[in-house]
Amino acid sequence: MVRACGLLTHQDQPVALKDISVTLSIREFVAGVSATLHYENEEKVALEAFFVFPMDEDSAVYTFEALVDGKKIVAELQDKMKAHTDYEVAISQGCQAYLLEEDKSSRDVFCCNVGNLQPGSKVALTLRYVQELPLEADGALRYVLPAILNPRYHLSGLTEDSCLDLKTPIVPLENLPYTLTMVATISSQHGINRVQSNCALSPMEYLEGDKTSAQVSLAEGHKFDRDMELLIYYSAVHSPSVAVEMAMPERKPDSLMGDPAVMVSFYPDIPDTETSMICGEFIFLMDRSGSMDTPMSKQDRSQLRIEAAKETLILLLKSLPLDCYFNIYGFGSSFEAFFPESVKYTQQTMEEAVERVQLLKADLGGTEILTPLQKIFRGPSIPGHPLQLFVFTDGEVTDTFSVIKEVKFNSKKHRCFSFGIGEGASTSLIKNIARVSGGTSEFITGKDRMQYKALRTLKRSLQSVMEDISLSWDLPPDLTANMLSPEQTVIFRGQRLIFYAQLTGIVPPEEATGEVCLRCTLQGKSIEQKVTFSLQPKYDSNFTIHRLAAKSLIQTKDMGFRETSARERKDVLNISIESGVMSSFTAFIAINKELNQPVQGPLVHREIPRPVLSARPARASLCSPARVHSSHFAPSGFTNRAACLGTMTHSKKSELLDQAVLQSSSHGQKIKCRSRLESMHHMKKTHSSTYETNLQSNCKGNGIVQLIFLQNANGSWDLNEGLAKVLGMNLEDIKAAHPTKTEDTKKLQSKISSSY
Repeated sequence: MVRACGLLTHQDQPVALKDISVTLSIREFVAGVSATLHYENEEKVALEAFFVFPMDEDSAVYTFEALVDGKKIVAELQDKMKAHTDYEVAISQGCQAYLLEEDKSSRDVFCCNVGNLQPGSKVALTLRYVQELPLEADGALRYVLPAILNPRYHLSGLTEDSCLDLKTPIVPLENLPYTLTMVATISSQHGINRVQSNCALSPMEYLEGDKTSAQVSLAEGHKFDRDMELLIYYSAVHSPSVAVEMAMPERKPDSLMGDPAVMVSFYPDIPDTETSMICGEFIFLMDRSGSMDTPMSKQDRSQLRIEAAKETLILLLKSLPLDCYFNIYGFGSSFEAFFPESVKYTQQTMEEAVERVQLLKADLGGTEILTPLQKIFRGPSIPGHPLQLFVFTDGEVTDTFSVIKEVKFNSKKHRCFSFGIGEGASTSLIKNIARVSGGTSEFITGKDRMQYKALRTLKRSLQSVMEDISLSWDLPPDLTANMLSPEQTVIFRGQRLIFYAQLTGIVPPEEATGEVCLRCTLQGKSIEQKVTFSLQPKYDSNFTIHRLAAKSLIQTKDMGFRETSARERKDVLNISIESGVMSSFTAFIAINKELNQPVQGPLVHREIPRPVLSARPARASLCSPARVHSSHFAPSGFTNRAACLGTMTHSKKSELLDQAVLQSSSHGQKIKCRSRLESMHHMKKTHSSTYETNLQSNCKGNGIVQLIFLQNANGSWDLNEGLAKVLGMNLEDIKAAHPTKTEDTKKLQSKISSSY
């Protein structure tokens, strides 16, 4: 069943939360965030206010404090059960109390309770956190301040106590009663080229003449009606680096916070070898729950999630290597497979799959992903074809930790590549199912190029990966580096690696240096990268590196209330309390005992409205394609920009994939999908207009992707007007250049090459 996460309130009902102000400090690839929530009780009765909000899975929350009538009250991080008890006792005694906690079911949902807010009183609650920023394919660092928190689906019979069970009012985005302000300061020793955003920003202002620091802010009057995204472009992002942070002075040595912490960043220079894997079992798991029938974002004419996912799935189907195996599952409250078991990739099976994908609807109810995952993992393996799992979902589930645990348990037999579709997708689910299985994750919102992210992921699944990863340290005597990060099993080309370690022993004088070396193997060949660094620790009042290291440790052990063993729970609790970083088993609590006024009658509850993307009628889809029966324009196979007219091989097909990834990423933030799909109810095979033609129009400006949409399973193309249009040539001219004639073949090859 789907439980409502809130009922619409009267629009004139007083709301305690007035505005949210965010101060963002980005240094290199780490963000430090201070978010302040301003509350004011304009009613004549005491209130207890609740605010449920999303936050990125990788956020390490380490401070929570309240400013009440000019007095600052710093919250204490406690065992969650004790914090809840203390909160209830404080409220009953007439004290003001404030509680901040993670949701039990997912690490990317938080709840803030404001208890006993007196009439006319104002309170400012501030939380601070740090997080690593992911590196995009085009070299941008991506920071997202989530705003959209979509209702999460509850499994039937599951009675997990969740923040999402609060009856928080859901209001249209334009009717939110609070606003957001944000000021971002960015600094990098490599220099800052530019900053882009999906929201209106003030002009970027450089604070230094060498462009190593800059400041931007949100335009005035911004409504917190969408995820706020910043893309930061430095002059260089691929240089290895090491930072050493001073220990907390009051902590004892040989403890997590009592020794210097080290953050090591590598961007391995992996040779661009020819893709070696031409086999594999590719299973695509497509979310067909009702929530997939909502828009990708609030942007005008935003595409439906299910339609964006279908387009991307067709693109991937066209790009698979010949003779691999594949299958497609759709899931909701139940699940359906295209084939009883995975089938060999041929022209016939590819065509059948494409036709069935075009007919898919978001009509399977809730979001129960665990059952189809178990069915896939328990199926027979195909010798010589390793399992590669692609998951497309908006991540609106509450059994997040159960799903992560299942994927982790089967991580030896597969890799999972996950796609979070639309604003509000669960970062906890999407990131972790990829993380625990050695895959990668991507998030697709309205302005993203879904195609290039999908093609980049497919390319990675076909790559030979770096294995046997190890770090070695060259340090002075009496100094040792102890790893805090979990073991890294594989590295993909274009992927950044971050490690955390602890220095124990005697730190030498300022001039001393150390060296760290990353070693790994690629196709049996050893590769190494070294970096020399100063051993002198630097002071950081926020202890950013220590807290990021603690968060990394917590993520490897914390699987939520129901899925974490007693031993791991104890470890998580100890790490969380010592580092001050919140976990599933801890919560921040602050109590203002000076108020101490008896509560007259019960407190009035006020749940703070939150934005949600509302469903709307599905857009129309085009008719299914009628096969064009003409001679194949595959004089043994037309391959890529170079149009090599030889036998189509997997390596040539992968070259086209490479070109698509490169060309798509270069257009990444500039091209907006303009899908206008007609009703699936009117789909008839006899219609001459094709779904694939419509897909091409969505990728206008990227000829390589358009070519992939037209491609046959063996890499050839049908010679027709559609192909001629993509090539920018006349169909009759192409037919005249008969490929059996060597000279004409060369001319055709030259023409196709010059067209790109």
